[in-house]
Amino acid sequence: MELILWRHAEAEMGEPDEGRALTPKGQKQATKMAEWLDRHLTNGCRILVSPATRTVQTAEALGRKFKIVDDLAPDSTPERVIAASHWPDSREPVLIVGHQPTLGQVAATILTGTTQDWTIRKGNVWWIVQRERDGRMENYLRGVLAPDLVGK
Repeated sequence: MELILWRHAEAEMGEPDEGRALTPKGQKQATKMAEWLDRHLTNGCRILVSPATRTVQTAEALGRKFKIVDDLAPDSTPERVIAASHWPDSREPVLIVGHQPTLGQVAATILTGTTQDWTIRKGNVWWIVQRERDGRMENYLRGVLAPDLVGK
C-alpha cells in the first residue's frame, strides 16, 4: 500500500480554526504541490480530506475528486486517520490532506511503530509505502517533498 500525507498549505490566522482559508502564499504552495502530485499519483488514488477550509482548498488545487472525512479534522488522532486510510489493507494508494500534529504522528506510528511528534511542514508531502521483502512486510519512506522544491 502507498499512503501519501499532504499537510495543508499556509493558512490565515484566526478563529474559528476550521474556517481558516489559505493565504496567497498557501495558494501558491498548494498549486505547486498539486501539479507535482498530479503527475505522480495513479488515477485510482483515493483522496481523503479534512473538513477544514484550508485542507479543502489545498485539495481543490489538485483538480481531482476527493472525499471529505470528519475523522481527519484538526482534532483527530493518528489512530482515526490510519483507520480512515484503511492502512495497510487498501489496494489503491491513498492521499490524506490533513493537519499537524496528527499527520506527523501518523508517519511516526507507521514508520516506527510508536506515536511520536514528528513535524510535517505546511504544504509538504510524505510518501510512505508498505511492501513485502524477503517474506515479511516492511514500511519505508519513499520521499518527502516541499512545495519550494517542485517546479515553477
